[in-house]
Amino acid sequence: MERTDGIRITMLGNGLTVLLREMHHAPVASFWVWYRVGSRNEHPGITGISHWVEHMMFKGTPVFPQGEFDKAIAREGGIFNGMTWIDFTTYFETLPSDRIDLALRVEADRMMHAVFDPAETELERTVIISERQGNENNPGYLLSEALGASAFQAHSYHHPVIGWQCDLEAITRDQLFQHYRTFYGPNNAIVAVAGDFESDTMLARIEELFGGIPAGPALPPFTAKEPPQRGERRVTVEGPGATTYVEICYHAPQATDPDYSALVVLDTILGGAKGMSLWGGGTSNRSSRLYRALVETELASDADCALSSTIDPYLFSFSATVREGREPAEVEAAFLAEIQRVIDEPVSEAELSKAIKQTRAQFAYSSESVTDQAYWLGFSEIVADVQWFETFLDRLATITVADVQRVAQTYLKPTQRNVGWYVPAGEGDTETEGHGDTGMEDVNVEAE
Repeated sequence: MERTDGIRITMLGNGLTVLLREMHHAPVASFWVWYRVGSRNEHPGITGISHWVEHMMFKGTPVFPQGEFDKAIAREGGIFNGMTWIDFTTYFETLPSDRIDLALRVEADRMMHAVFDPAETELERTVIISERQGNENNPGYLLSEALGASAFQAHSYHHPVIGWQCDLEAITRDQLFQHYRTFYGPNNAIVAVAGDFESDTMLARIEELFGGIPAGPALPPFTAKEPPQRGERRVTVEGPGATTYVEICYHAPQATDPDYSALVVLDTILGGAKGMSLWGGGTSNRSSRLYRALVETELASDADCALSSTIDPYLFSFSATVREGREPAEVEAAFLAEIQRVIDEPVSEAELSKAIKQTRAQFAYSSESVTDQAYWLGFSEIVADVQWFETFLDRLATITVADVQRVAQTYLKPTQRNVGWYVPAGEGDTETEGHGDTGMEDVNVEAE
């Protein structure tokens, strides 16, 4: 058992990691269960299976039949949800603190006793395929999916969270249940709780409800590693609509890499400070370099960039909606000019200071509520550990002008670049270079 900065960390005998943070400023508590499984753990034939299992775990247990859990949470004045991403699946409930035991009972029950009724499985197949087809109506989704699959050729980040339709049509109930039994046990799970409770009492109750759940089987080893990219890759996607989109992605390091914090600052300088929680947020990016270079010049109606915190190296992406009457080549050229500028010229001390202040503010906003605190505890343990979250601001404060230029020069190289255009059908040249299979989710999470 370890205590660090007000966080109590315990591992139960069955391998379940428990993170507790007492916060007594409001009579509310938030309970999260995180599983170390997402599309990262999938392969052709079962892509989308983690997202589908997430849905099935809302379909009831013998103790909490389908619909009973939802009603019980509503009666107690709580909120709940579940979501799947590339690196994780998670479920949470936030309730008045004197009602939080309901969350513990539900999550312990479905960790072991989810039903996976065959008829419900088939109904959910239709729902998820419809969800996938709905995503395909979004040009931005189609472009990001194609570009992600081009960027990752060996690593399973190649696959979209929702999965490929051919796999969604073929996955069986037995495959879903086996995936559940393999990855959703206590030895692959983290419980994160924040809010108004007494730690000894909470830990004792968690041990009572979760401690007797047997550890799952040995987890399959994860060995995939993306080889170095050896040159620019380009993808063109044609589809319906009247709007053109441009997206450019570079390979970026994982959350635990020493360069990650400097890239966060670079992301803010280029695209503005981002909301750092699941619930969105962020400030106006009108003073950012990309806004001034692409939107104020009327090349694009919007322009942004994004850096994700991930277990393995992922992507630093730039995206824009091309303004009517302008060409994607113009937007691409403007992006590349701004990227080259930050490579060639150090940012100013004033620009660096502003970016760090804005990022600090977004970090503070994203961790205000007990739900946010519990989220950050679990998410940090997934991509790194709780110290990663606790020391984030300290690392941010050490970033220098030289650090920002160095990471720009290291990661924004032309050989690491993946360029994608979405062109309305019948417009423009559709030839591609280095065009691989398609596949990456354009959204942060797939939520129930």
